[in-house]
Amino acid sequence: MIDFHCHLDLYPDPHGVARACSDRGLYVLSVTTTPSAWSGTAALAKDSPRIRTALGLHPQLAHQRKGELPLFEQLIDETRYVGEIGLDGTPEFKRHWDDQMDVFVRALNVCRAAGGRVLSIHSRRAATAVLDAIAAKPGVGTPILHWFSGSKRELARAVDLGCWFSVGPSMLRGQKGRELAAQMPKDRLLTESDGPFAQIDGRSAWPWEAGEAVVEVGKLWDEPPEAVERQLMANLAELGRAASASADI
Repeated sequence: MIDFHCHLDLYPDPHGVARACSDRGLYVLSVTTTPSAWSGTAALAKDSPRIRTALGLHPQLAHQRKGELPLFEQLIDETRYVGEIGLDGTPEFKRHWDDQMDVFVRALNVCRAAGGRVLSIHSRRAATAVLDAIAAKPGVGTPILHWFSGSKRELARAVDLGCWFSVGPSMLRGQKGRELAAQMPKDRLLTESDGPFAQIDGRSAWPWEAGEAVVEVGKLWDEPPEAVERQLMANLAELGRAASASADI
């Protein structure tokens, strides 16, 4: 089972959740929202070889934490994974657009200079701007658009740019989310929970509930969950090869 976008450090008991993920044999990408959260979040995965920690600076915090960009640059060699980064075009955060763009573009530049990374990217109401930035920075690595909610035209462009996608139960409960997921390449898809932010039945999603997305994807593909899981694991292995020739995710 795979949860390729989860905020482990933001659960009330992050160590307990990390242990539960390990006990279940779950493959997790533990994303961070600020570079200063990196060390503490990475410590959650100390005894969990299937948990990888990503270095991030969330667009919703860009205006408050852009001063941490030098730390982002200092830490980039500590991981092959970057996230959560990106842009957010919702009204509450659009007023900080210039700060968001500065942080996102600089993060992409750091990734490119480091030889490329696997990137988990936020693009809510900002898909075109995110894709423009990716297109302008060849060599940043492998972009994975988490919970993609753009238009079908933007999705087609993302596919052409080589983007991957991560989808979760909350996304797949909506008609638009299902329609988008049905058009994503099977060999570039992963599951996620986006916990604890994403909600399931009015409560925070747990990482292992990313497995519910396997069932939903199976309905879209008209395949049994076992076949979907095999494809997702093959995708994860391919992504590991992209992250590093010696990656063991």
